[in-house]
Amino acid sequence: MDGIHDIGGMDGFGRFEAEADEPVFHDTWEGRVLAMNRAIGASGLWNIDQGRYGIERLAPRTYLARSYYEKWFLRLERMLIEHGLVGPRRSCRRTCPAPR
Repeated sequence: MDGIHDIGGMDGFGRFEAEADEPVFHDTWEGRVLAMNRAIGASGLWNIDQGRYGIERLAPRTYLARSYYEKWFLRLERMLIEHGLVGPRRSCRRTCPAPR
C-alpha cells in the first residue's frame, strides 16, 4: 500500500520524536474513545483489518491534521453509520425535544 497513512518511508515528514514521559491519554475523552472502540470490537461486527481500513479511508488532509484518538473516533463514527447502528448527524433545533 502507498497511501497517506503509510508515511514510514516517505520523504519530507521529518524524524519522529517521541514525547518524553508521554501519558497514555492526553485527555479523558481519548480513554473513552479507546473504550468505545474496544466495546464495539467485541461485538464482532468488523475485524481488525476492516478497522484499519476505516482509518486508511480518511482523507489525507484529515489524516495528517488529526491526533491518534481523533482518527479512531472518526473511524468509529463512520463504521457505526455504515453498519446502521447510528444515524448520521442532524440538527435537532426543530425536531428534538427540549432537554428536561
